[in-house]
Amino acid sequence: MPARKISKENRFPPIELEKRPVVETRQAAYYLLMEDQTLRAWACFENGPIRPIRIGRRLGWPMAKIRELLNAEVSE
Repeated sequence: MPARKISKENRFPPIELEKRPVVETRQAAYYLLMEDQTLRAWACFENGPIRPIRIGRRLGWPMAKIRELLNAEVSE
């Protein structure tokens, strides 16, 4: 039996159901409809609308800030 392919749409829970305070770069990029590398550039150059939390060598993106940014874009 061939392995089932997981679609990108089903990889992450809907933003309304995400309960963790921070998410990894790939998931943050998914919610923001951007490429992972864009968020990594924001972290590197510290010039993006959201600043990540550095956890060792990893980046954690605050869900509160992601929701804030998405709500600001909707209201404009």
